[in-house]
Amino acid sequence: MSGRASKPRDAGGHADLLVVNATQLVTAPSTPGGAPLTGGAFDRPVLLSDAAVACVDGRIAAVGPTADVLAAYPETRASAVVDARGLLAAPGFVDAHTHLPFAGTREMEFDARSRGETYASIAAKGGGIASSRRALAAIGEDDLARAVAVRLATLLAQGVTTVEAKSGYGLTWEGERKQLRALAAAAVAAPIEIVPTFLAAHAVPEEFRDRRDAYVASVVEEMIPAVAREGLARYCDVWCDAGAFSPEECRRILAAGARHGLPGKLHADELGDAGGARLAAEAGAVSADHLLHASDDGLRAMAEAGVVAVLLPGTAFTLGLPYARARDMVSHGLAVAVATDWNPGSTMSSSLSLAMTMAVTQMKLTPAEAWIAVTANAASAVGQGAVAGRIQPGYRADLSLFDVPDYRHVAYHYGHDHVRLVIARGAVAYQRGDESRCT
Repeated sequence: MSGRASKPRDAGGHADLLVVNATQLVTAPSTPGGAPLTGGAFDRPVLLSDAAVACVDGRIAAVGPTADVLAAYPETRASAVVDARGLLAAPGFVDAHTHLPFAGTREMEFDARSRGETYASIAAKGGGIASSRRALAAIGEDDLARAVAVRLATLLAQGVTTVEAKSGYGLTWEGERKQLRALAAAAVAAPIEIVPTFLAAHAVPEEFRDRRDAYVASVVEEMIPAVAREGLARYCDVWCDAGAFSPEECRRILAAGARHGLPGKLHADELGDAGGARLAAEAGAVSADHLLHASDDGLRAMAEAGVVAVLLPGTAFTLGLPYARARDMVSHGLAVAVATDWNPGSTMSSSLSLAMTMAVTQMKLTPAEAWIAVTANAASAVGQGAVAGRIQPGYRADLSLFDVPDYRHVAYHYGHDHVRLVIARGAVAYQRGDESRCT
């Protein structure tokens, strides 16, 4: 993307919304088809000073120096103008891995881990996913949808304009369907783009503990066809890991998802090297997430297959696990994204800006790489690379303004709310503070 404003079809065009005078604008460079950034390009964002963005019909029509954009889209012909003087303009965050439609919380497990218990020992006592399953069973679908709507409002205020959200706490068709339907209900009024993912292969339910194959068969033969028939999800996810599902079980589930139009995603190699990274490559998955223990061979296979690595530093932070080897992944040519994994058990955090801080300080990404990891590359991880995650003509007009003078401050000055204003689909969707900025 050049620093010049793109030329509209008609000079002096009308803009639904103009953002002008941004002290700095950061975005990922253009790639063919919105492909993710890898290698050296991953560390080279586009930076503009005194920048402006014109939004028309929910899309970005022009971006460049303020004088150039205003020559094409005068303020006098704009329906609304946002003065971004002193602010950073950036693409709306894309959170590429959450478990948003959950019920209940698990602070008792947080306490137990502080006293020396492990994730595995807590799960063996009926905690973990089983605890969230019980909480989900106790809540009605309408109440769950309202809880999701509240969480979406939280994400929006933190600069998120696209979020992937998984089921996986039902472990029955009724429970999984409840989660996915709650997401669909919340999406109706939300300015945030929701990407729903089906994750019945999150754990083997207790009643199937001695007949795992019967549960896998239920997922393959009953749940996946029903999800596809009702149009409730865009992806099919599996947890391929030590103590979760084997590569053979995951392969069956992913193949069934592909047959029904649900591309694959994986929770892979979080607790041990179970071959999840290699399976993601073999299955042509869109992404493989976690990857704390993924082998070099598996990572290289992912790079060759074009699988996006979605890293979740909040989980390692909460559980005291080793962080994913982000620098090795970049060296292997992998496209790297960063997400929160917001869930009630292993990381109760919705903050992508905090995840960026951990990506820089603990996984050794640069601040520029962290930005691309939560925008353009994250969009690719959820099938939105050609429409979201960049401030670029033709893309969905999703962007956030931050009260910082430089893009590096968002990860550098952590634990602080920097978001001033969020634009989703070309309209102001959230604003904090001085309303006079938007006229």
